[in-house]
Amino acid sequence: MPAVDPQGSAPFTMGPALLFCPADRPERFGKAAARSDAVILDLEDAVAPDAKQLARGAILALVASEGQAAELDPSRTIVRVNAAGSEDFAKDLHCLAHTPYRTVMLAKAESAEQVRALGDYRVIALCETAKGILNAAEIAAEANVVALMWGAEDLIASMGGTSSRNNDGGYRAVAVHSRSTVLLAAKAHGKEAIDAVYVDIPDLDGLAAEAADAVASGFGAKACIHPNQVAAVRGAYAPSDEALGEARELLDAAAAAGTGVFQHKGKMVDGPILRHAEATLRRAGVHH
Repeated sequence: MPAVDPQGSAPFTMGPALLFCPADRPERFGKAAARSDAVILDLEDAVAPDAKQLARGAILALVASEGQAAELDPSRTIVRVNAAGSEDFAKDLHCLAHTPYRTVMLAKAESAEQVRALGDYRVIALCETAKGILNAAEIAAEANVVALMWGAEDLIASMGGTSSRNNDGGYRAVAVHSRSTVLLAAKAHGKEAIDAVYVDIPDLDGLAAEAADAVASGFGAKACIHPNQVAAVRGAYAPSDEALGEARELLDAAAAAGTGVFQHKGKMVDGPILRHAEATLRRAGVHH
């Protein structure tokens, strides 16, 4: 398959709900793609070590079958590969060279050199180790990196911890710091940021609250591990009619005021507040 030019490629626009699917479960590929905004075929943690070759074979078999291949649009498909330098990583790349899939998620990304070696691919760098978090800014600066994602559970495990969350369900301080670090690094370099998965699958209310915080903070997407989570994430990213109305009203008031700073409903409004309103309209696909 011909390589793409990642440096000339469009920004990452998949989202807001990205759904992981084990790459050794080809019967789920089409369903996962249909139920999400983009599917992540997972060759890493979701696949047992003795099933990884089977998983790569499933992706190649998919490509060989025209009917099945049509179910996975390359523009909406991400392949999570194993950590750079591992034997499985090399085998993953050999597999992908024979496919049309050119957006990869690099598990346990830790350095700019690692993503630079993936020059033929658009890379989502998954920062989920202490080294990866500390190097997030230099990773985000690489031309072929289109997004950063962070991973709470692998991060805590890599440091010898036992849980990323407190008893009340909120993240521990180190996880909050890591989440913020990845978000800031991505945005500082004009790249998208993807929020980590929510592992408590039945707790859709908790997921909705966390996804709402991701939206408000600036994350462009959130990863899901179960199809039932997609609706909650999409709901968080879709502005309510009330929010859209308030954004339009504020921007109309700004146009009427014709000044840099003005009062609206007793509150001071300036440039950043107006950009918040514009972002709300953009999420709904509305131009003011």
